Amino acid sequence: MPAYEDMVKAGMHFGRKKNVFHPNMKPFVYTLKDNIYILDLIKTTDSLIKAVDFIKKSIADGKLVLFVGTTKQSVDSVRGTAEALGMPYVVNRWLGGTLTNFKTIISRVKYLEELEKKQVSGEFEGFTKKEKILKEREIDSLRSRFDGIRKLTRVPDVIFISSLKESQLPVHEAKRVGIKVVGIVNTDSDPKTIDYPIAANDNSKRSVELILEAIKNGVTADSQ
Repeated sequence: MPAYEDMVKAGMHFGRKKNVFHPNMKPFVYTLKDNIYILDLIKTTDSLIKAVDFIKKSIADGKLVLFVGTTKQSVDSVRGTAEALGMPYVVNRWLGGTLTNFKTIISRVKYLEELEKKQVSGEFEGFTKKEKILKEREIDSLRSRFDGIRKLTRVPDVIFISSLKESQLPVHEAKRVGIKVVGIVNTDSDPKTIDYPIAANDNSKRSVELILEAIKNGVTADSQ
């Protein structure tokens, strides 16, 4: 788990302003200072331990965990953690229907892979210059949307979200299909809407990085 000093330096304890406080976050709050809620980092550590243990057990049991980072401060760490663990990920933008219209989403991934095979085999060489450029642009566009979910061979068992506030759509879809949700929750959101809330600042890049490092290290600890 992250050291207390590192958590403080990362600003992990900073919540939101008093006027956007969700009452269900009260158990995770240490105090109110200058109209901003301060999270209790002991409670944060406890919630992180529970989340890491759950993800570790899920992966050990062969379950699929989808990592979701739709905020700019979480993109790199979400992608890096998912790749290190051999898990699928979604960054930048959530595609509606990823969980509830899974067959359609996967058909787009397969279409991307077919285009890539044609490109590698030289099939594009018979196209006009304009047609070739259009196909290459289509591949780039599809990669930007679907690259991270190539490993999503089936509906995931668990999703991790880097910010509950910014992940309402994936959480809604996960609930509809019965997928467990682990995620970072700040003082402006309801921790009871997900299964494993991690009480922390979701707006600090370093705070998010520390949490994802803890997940990666926790999952890989026994295999190192």
